[in-house]
Amino acid sequence: MNVALRSLSADPGQQNEDFAAAAPGAAVLLDGAGVAGAETGCTHGIAWFSSTLGGLLLSTITAHPAWSLVDCLADSIRVVRSLHEGSCDLTYRASPTSTVVAVRADAGALEYLVLGDSTLLLADQDGKTTAVTDQRLDEVGKRLRGPVDQLPTGSPEHAAALALYRDALTGLRNRPGGFWIAGPDPQAAEHALSGAVSLESLASVTLLSDGATRLVDSFELATWGGMLTVLSSAGPDELIRQVRAAEADDSEGQRWPRGKARDDATVLHWALS
Repeated sequence: MNVALRSLSADPGQQNEDFAAAAPGAAVLLDGAGVAGAETGCTHGIAWFSSTLGGLLLSTITAHPAWSLVDCLADSIRVVRSLHEGSCDLTYRASPTSTVVAVRADAGALEYLVLGDSTLLLADQDGKTTAVTDQRLDEVGKRLRGPVDQLPTGSPEHAAALALYRDALTGLRNRPGGFWIAGPDPQAAEHALSGAVSLESLASVTLLSDGATRLVDSFELATWGGMLTVLSSAGPDELIRQVRAAEADDSEGQRWPRGKARDDATVLHWALS
């Protein structure tokens, strides 16, 4: 299994809330999420949640090949809940959550699952790329974040508007008409995007957190095909370097309005041929 993996926190010394790992024939990527400054009710934190759920999910995927990825995720969420519901109040609206991307190769097919705004990039043998992304969070966000995007990133006014935006967004989490993400409720797994493609048709499979896809979906400095070229020729380190360079050129978010000037960025690139 030819896998290249790189994960970089938003700032040196800051805890990385992304998690990615691979096992023979399987891989997962999670991007932990919370509400800055809000009480979470959890004593463990976002990084603990994403890494614990990610490790359990990868183990479940490989240990239970007959289970669907949806069932694997639901079971893993249920186990993580059992690990901390006795010490944490999981009724808090800002309880730790995480996006999920998971893949498993079996019987000539690649099964996949995507929940939240991380991305699965599939490249076929002819060079065509297909990005599987859960757009529901972005769609909800666009309805709410207008006041945030009008202010310089990192300013006190931006921080205040961002807090209001995140509070409104949290109120739409795991609700019809809102968006779905892994948290305390195993039923969120049922709302994931899932499917399967022929392994023979694929040249590579790439799992990316939204901090790594900014070059394409936020900054529009690259295409999915261009991103794949960078990954194939120079690897995940170079892709994340380019993301950081773009972020540094617009540190106040004037060209590209965004909640965070920099974000945790994670890339897991699996070359199949």
